[in-house]
Amino acid sequence: MLNRIVIMGRLTRDPELRRTQNGTAVTSFSVAVDRDFKSRESGEKATDFIDVVAWRQTAEFVCQYFTKGRMAVVEGRLQIRDWKDKDGNNRRSAEVVADNIYFGDSKRDSQSGGDYAPPAYGSPAESYTAPASGGFAEIEEDGELPF
Repeated sequence: MLNRIVIMGRLTRDPELRRTQNGTAVTSFSVAVDRDFKSRESGEKATDFIDVVAWRQTAEFVCQYFTKGRMAVVEGRLQIRDWKDKDGNNRRSAEVVADNIYFGDSKRDSQSGGDYAPPAYGSPAESYTAPASGGFAEIEEDGELPF
């Protein structure tokens, strides 16, 4: 049987590191994941807010390097938990138990508020004037091959 999930989205809040009674590091956070399609009524993409739990070194890594709004790629398994609320009602929650978490953006992207867009393919990153020779240097032939 297979239970693998990969999601990519932005953290909805800063993760906080907690420890169990025996000292194991744990953190939980939510990731906002846009759907691939737009709603017919509103013309906007819907967003799913997916709960994630990370343990041990993965939890410490997330708390040290990720902040609210940062793009994350989460790899793990889907877990369904049954629990009782304060009124004694049975509840059920789905969450991703993370095995690996990767950066989904660059640090430069996150520092600029996510508005950074790299130059399009084929467009110069800064102004550039080509030399009159078309960018190619003349090769002088001396009759001998260099190899």
